[in-house]
Amino acid sequence: MVNQLETNMLNRLFQFFILSLLVLPFFGVAQGYSLQEGQKFEKIRFELINNLMVIPIEVNGTELSFVMDSGVSTPILFNLANQDSIELKNVSEITINGLGEGEPISALSSQGNFFKLGNIQNFSQKLYVVMDAGINFSPSLGVPIHGIIGYDLFRDFIVDINYSSKTIKFYNPQSIGPKIGKKYETFDMEIINRKAYLDASISLKGEEDIDVKMLLDTGSSDAVWLFEDERIKLPEKNYDDYLGKGLAGDIYGKRTKIESIKIGDYDFSDAKAAFPDMLTFNTIKDLGNRNGSLGGEILKRFNIVFDYPNGKISLRKNSNFKRPFHYNVSGIDLQHAGVRYVSERIASFNGVVQKSDRSYGNVQILLEGATRLSLVPEIIVSGIRAGSPAHSAGLKEGDVILAVNGKRIHRYKIQEIMEMLNEKEGKRVKVLVERSNSNLLFSFILKDLFK
Repeated sequence: MVNQLETNMLNRLFQFFILSLLVLPFFGVAQGYSLQEGQKFEKIRFELINNLMVIPIEVNGTELSFVMDSGVSTPILFNLANQDSIELKNVSEITINGLGEGEPISALSSQGNFFKLGNIQNFSQKLYVVMDAGINFSPSLGVPIHGIIGYDLFRDFIVDINYSSKTIKFYNPQSIGPKIGKKYETFDMEIINRKAYLDASISLKGEEDIDVKMLLDTGSSDAVWLFEDERIKLPEKNYDDYLGKGLAGDIYGKRTKIESIKIGDYDFSDAKAAFPDMLTFNTIKDLGNRNGSLGGEILKRFNIVFDYPNGKISLRKNSNFKRPFHYNVSGIDLQHAGVRYVSERIASFNGVVQKSDRSYGNVQILLEGATRLSLVPEIIVSGIRAGSPAHSAGLKEGDVILAVNGKRIHRYKIQEIMEMLNEKEGKRVKVLVERSNSNLLFSFILKDLFK
């Protein structure tokens, strides 16, 4: 028989063996992201939606969609309600801060997760999970978005973003990186608290250039945000507007134009700018000497090489450089709000059902007499600016958009619909909506917001 001392020893050996099984796999595994041995770079395609880069990443074997956000230090997951399953490792409860009018939010912290992006792998990724169903960027972007990721990827690679071809190359920092030709201009980039900053200068009407330190924020769809202080004053011509959604709630502020913003020799005249309400930042203890941020509407005008390991950023103008800045002159904000059936007559029916693009919906029913019922996204007015052309014409929040200028909108992505609504000053826009089971047609003329 085995005595008590031997039993205790066996139990301890067994416990050590189990502990070894749990711990040993993490030894010898590189911390952070890495490429396959001998691979110089990995090329990834992204979708550019409302100036944001959306990339596919596997999290513990489940493929999710992330916004590539250089302004976030640790990956954050949300909008997981429609996922069949996702495994999370080593979970604990925490509180995190985020932009918005609300208080710090409750979340989960999870460590030791497996992330995979093409051939790029990380066997021990920390992440946060926000469980609040109200924090969901998918309706306003029109595609599923499950999270945001930034610093951890930028830290481990030299990241070459080509906004023209919608591709990102992640280079091994130990290999020969991307070729920086004569058309690039290279700047020092400062990394503070896992975020990247770039020096620039702005010019307000009738004043000398003001030096500013700007957060590089690929996760912002806006152009320029500025913080008002004794040097930086809000221009006289401005209007109140909804600026976006943060983790802690909606963000409001003033929209305006500034005379110029300069990054080295690159100069943007009459640049779109926003001055956020500083109550938005009440959960952030120290903004340091930061004066604002550069978002996707500026950054997409360059092909960019981020070199976090060496504190450098290289910019090259691309085909977007001279495009006019986008303004919401109609005053309408849109979002997806479920689905609806659309009935259409089709010219002929040969019994073949073609797979439809996801912007049309993915369910179709063909009825006798060549009628097609398609299940498509329902687009509603999610917000409307007081005093805007759309507001003055009588449009209301909650109206279901059916057509813009005679075009049935279920054939278009949400960003294409926004472009129809905000094409150019002086254009007449006709919007057909459904309200209380009735179809109503509204008409208005787009006006310059700063006249």
